[in-house]
Amino acid sequence: MFDENYKFTAVDRFLKYVKIETTSDEESTSFPSDPKQLELSKLLVEELKEIGMQDVEMDEYGYVMATLPSNVDKDVPTIGFIAHVDTSPAVSGKDVKPVIHKNYQGGDIVLPGDSSKVIKADENPELKDMIGFDIITSDGTTLLGADDKAGIAEIIDAMNYLIQHPEIKHGKIRVCFTPDEEVGRGAEKFNVKRFGAKYAYTIDGSTRGEVETETFSADAVVIKFHGKNVHPGYAKDKMINAIKIAANFIDMLPKDRLSPETTEKREGYVHPTSVTGNETETVVKFIIRDFDADKLKEYESMLKELAEKAVANYPGSSFDFEVIEQYRNMKYVLDQHPQVEAYAIEALNRLGIKPIKSAIRGGTDGARLSYMGLPTPNLFAGGHNFHAYTEYIAVQDIEAAVKMIVTLAQIWAEK
Repeated sequence: MFDENYKFTAVDRFLKYVKIETTSDEESTSFPSDPKQLELSKLLVEELKEIGMQDVEMDEYGYVMATLPSNVDKDVPTIGFIAHVDTSPAVSGKDVKPVIHKNYQGGDIVLPGDSSKVIKADENPELKDMIGFDIITSDGTTLLGADDKAGIAEIIDAMNYLIQHPEIKHGKIRVCFTPDEEVGRGAEKFNVKRFGAKYAYTIDGSTRGEVETETFSADAVVIKFHGKNVHPGYAKDKMINAIKIAANFIDMLPKDRLSPETTEKREGYVHPTSVTGNETETVVKFIIRDFDADKLKEYESMLKELAEKAVANYPGSSFDFEVIEQYRNMKYVLDQHPQVEAYAIEALNRLGIKPIKSAIRGGTDGARLSYMGLPTPNLFAGGHNFHAYTEYIAVQDIEAAVKMIVTLAQIWAEK
């Protein structure tokens, strides 16, 4: 089906995008969290115009949107493809130097900029399926940025392919490139009505063939322990140290279950992420995760009981307990629209790619968007080891993702 003479542009685009620093900032209250992201967003506006996309715009928040008009007469639902411009603050994304390891023949990959950074074959089982592939890494001094600059490059190349090949029939397609996904705010200012798609896909997954229709459900919990501060020289029988109350509380957390370090697959967890404060007030912050939203309430009740026990051990102290809803498992929404997943699986089958149905032990913009009225599963972009110096992606997987997007657009028009 695919034109053998077509020169894929996604890899060249990707190598250009990763050199632009777009790290998001967890501490920032502005939007986008770091204006550096807008440099890439402005470039994407120009590239979308260059390939012939219509209605290309960047709004005041940095969301880039564009349209590929339908080329069929019948009524086809408008579908969207979404990726994010920012990279994780966990590892530097400044001065990324991509390296292509051509014709990978197995074994460990030592990164040339820092020989202590090694992509070990025994820790990366996907590598055994990449013999003969051309693998892109950073030089080891930064992350690569495949999460999710690969997704952006793949979407733009797929749109370019469809524009260059008008014989491939498709309905109206909308694309969007968002800021701040890595700090959990990618859908915060997303205008679903303006986007105008009925269904969408984020191109932000990992292994070739991944179709992710399920995420954790997530809440945050903030517990403030209140003590009583007195000059330490005169504190006998008077001081109530909030730091010690918080420490007592944390020590009561389960040691062998319900934590990220003791759970896998479909197991949820209760995870303290920060402790700040002094003798007067100490704040403990948690993220609570499970695929079953009802279990979040159980975990939160457990935390509240432990906080009550800790305060009881320090007479005169008290605590405040706050739950902040973050997102819910997108499966609850996507189950009502089974064709969205079914067409993605059909696209992979047509390309001879084995579909991998998996659940995300985390969240995506698609989880938020699904509850905002835009059912949005997540499909593979091809990257591995996200948020790490050892991030990598294969050229062949980038091109496979382009083909998936094109085929998916075609299937929606056929159906």
